[in-house]
Amino acid sequence: MSAKIENVNKELLSDNWYVLNKYTFDLERKNGGFVRQMREVYDRGNGATILLYNRDKGTVVLTNQFRMPTYVNGNQSGMLLEACAGLLDGDAPEQCARREAIEETGFQVGEVKKIFEAYMSPGGVTELIHFFIAEYDDSQRHTGGGGVEDEDIEVVELPFDQAVAMITDGRIKDGKTIMLLQYLQINRLLA
Repeated sequence: MSAKIENVNKELLSDNWYVLNKYTFDLERKNGGFVRQMREVYDRGNGATILLYNRDKGTVVLTNQFRMPTYVNGNQSGMLLEACAGLLDGDAPEQCARREAIEETGFQVGEVKKIFEAYMSPGGVTELIHFFIAEYDDSQRHTGGGGVEDEDIEVVELPFDQAVAMITDGRIKDGKTIMLLQYLQINRLLA
């Protein structure tokens, strides 16, 4: 079943960092009537994320970096432990995942597996994220990672069990990272 909308009006509110538009529209209700709604929609483009894991060592590679929105929302350090990710910027999703892996973690991975796509905040953000996993080993590390330009990323290799425990105790709060770790757990890719 598709939603029926009419009289869509778009107003640009900001084109600073990304694009913020205000949409006014009439949405048809179940009873056949229409209701006027207004929504602000943030468009930052689509992205890809990848979780690197090592079966032999039982580890995963995450990144730790400052995230202003988390700081504003009560994360006193502003630091967030997460799987590497980035915007597609015109690349295919797999190409983006590979690029982010080498830039942020320093690992140039071989085979990658796309596991799903998800809207992470569909109430206000257009972004669709493509989720990938890839096995890694120490021989694939080509740089120290850390990101590019204005990024200051710490590469963190953790035992898988510790990373899963960090979801429960609140040290990992990033949605995409939780989903990727749980995928590994559900599919028993790491013990």
